[in-house]
Amino acid sequence: MIVRIEPVLSDLWPQYGLTIFTPRLELRLPREEELAELAHLAGRGVHRADERPFLTPWTDGSPEDRARSVLQGHWGQLGGWSVAAWRLGLGVFRHGDPLGVVTLRGRDFPVVREVTTSAWLGIEHQGRGYGTEARVGLLTLAFDHLDARAALTEVFQDNHASQGVSRKLGYEYDGISVDARGDEAVVSDRLRLTRERWIQEKRPAVRVDGIAACRPMFGL
Repeated sequence: MIVRIEPVLSDLWPQYGLTIFTPRLELRLPREEELAELAHLAGRGVHRADERPFLTPWTDGSPEDRARSVLQGHWGQLGGWSVAAWRLGLGVFRHGDPLGVVTLRGRDFPVVREVTTSAWLGIEHQGRGYGTEARVGLLTLAFDHLDARAALTEVFQDNHASQGVSRKLGYEYDGISVDARGDEAVVSDRLRLTRERWIQEKRPAVRVDGIAACRPMFGL
């Protein structure tokens, strides 16, 4: 009798077996149907019409444009992955419902041991602390399981909500950056969270499953 063992995607791409559990949320790579739900969520809006919180204007255009941008970004992250430069974009779910996406990025990570974070939530899910909780989950992965030395983020100076989340988590001022957004020069605060500061802060409990198989993908 021949027993067939069905292959699973995480056998070849172990990031599909990585899941981060926070008190209310689950962070993981979305499957195909879930990715479509996340794309439609972004299409319904991720910020007010009078705001421009992102340097890359992916939220401009029609709902279909925003949705397709989410698809392209996700596929590009998977297809472009390398130890030298990787982007891990995890869907944020609550009871199976998609709320948004959080992304952890690393460049030359085995050497510099620094990561950057970014995120978006559907506008109907904002203001409930989900963004802060999801960032804690992502930072737990970075500091406690990937041995990062620092986490960085850049936030427009008038993006008070994102500034507040970062400061609450212990990020400290690390200078400014000036970038072109179309024909406009925009100023962002660079913020840094060190490992030393991270271990001093009280945080909700977070569980990370499936990280052991992923470590070689991060160069560890």
